[in-house]
Amino acid sequence: MRDSVRKAGQRLMVGFQGHEASADVKKMIRDYGAGSVILFARNVASPEQVAELVRELQGEARDAGQDLPLLVAVDQEGGRVARMRAPWTEWPPMRAVGRHGSEDVARKVGEALAAELHACGIRLDFAPIMDVDTNPKNPIIGDRSFGSDPDLVGRLGAAMIRGLQENGVAACAKHFPGHGDTDVDSHLELPTIEHSRARLEEVELPPFRKAIEAGVASIMTAHVVVRELDASVPATLSPRVIDGLLRRELKYDGVIVTDDLEMKAVAKHWAPGPSAVLAAQAGCDLLPVCATHDMQVAALEGLVKAVESGGISWKAMDAACARVRRLKERFVLPWRDPDPKAARAAAGATERVALARSIAEQAGMAV
Repeated sequence: MRDSVRKAGQRLMVGFQGHEASADVKKMIRDYGAGSVILFARNVASPEQVAELVRELQGEARDAGQDLPLLVAVDQEGGRVARMRAPWTEWPPMRAVGRHGSEDVARKVGEALAAELHACGIRLDFAPIMDVDTNPKNPIIGDRSFGSDPDLVGRLGAAMIRGLQENGVAACAKHFPGHGDTDVDSHLELPTIEHSRARLEEVELPPFRKAIEAGVASIMTAHVVVRELDASVPATLSPRVIDGLLRRELKYDGVIVTDDLEMKAVAKHWAPGPSAVLAAQAGCDLLPVCATHDMQVAALEGLVKAVESGGISWKAMDAACARVRRLKERFVLPWRDPDPKAARAAAGATERVALARSIAEQAGMAV
């Protein structure tokens, strides 16, 4: 495998259909060096099945000669964004945790999520939401957010990050630089935010500063145009937002991961090859293409052509791969294939179900 293909593959995160490793995902791992996989509800049937699926995927990576295990990720926030439901613990929306206002409770939720995910071999949780819920018309954030107070969101998010990461699962603060005050679903259209820099500094950015202080392993970008920062492209594709603001001003040195490049906010305007290249040029490290095999191949080929032609420097490619590698070394090594029996035993443990119910009841919300 050419060095450019291998390195591009380590920056790609792929999704697929089915409860077993599909021919397409095996091809991405084997022939294109894809180093990360994301699971959705379509891939999840039971704790034993998820553990076996992760074992199968990791076996493909080993057989392909990848020198590090795959990074397997999932969106497991609680509430309506939870890919793994009963028999795993079903959590209320994070708004319920916000109503408690307790950092201890938020940390315990992170610890509980980590215990169940780790037992299945999942080492990256795309949580917590660090968006501040300031727009009641927002169709995508709402009760996924801890609340409308930036300090509360920052404190509880940082506590949840620590709970996850101190128990072996990388956290992801999302969606930078803030998706809370939009009235458009970025899965369908490209939202725009009109706020001044002063407002961003007061509301949207403080929770991400707290996440960085807490040592969050990854930060996910928003497919949102923030006119004050860059009126021409969404944050995901903007060097001003990603390299300028997040890397240089906020001094973040962890993994920057894009939201799914198949979401319409990006995919309606840029083909997968160009969008992957623009995201990489902006400073993003890890690029999820979550469903379509042809788009995954196009994204990878776009990265390969860009690095071989000088559109992406080898130095930048190596730096991005090094950040992904550090995350893997911290959270994936030493690797042991998950035990299906242990995965079942960890799912929905009595004390975790009781905690989820207690949080929901005290907040007056349903699990």
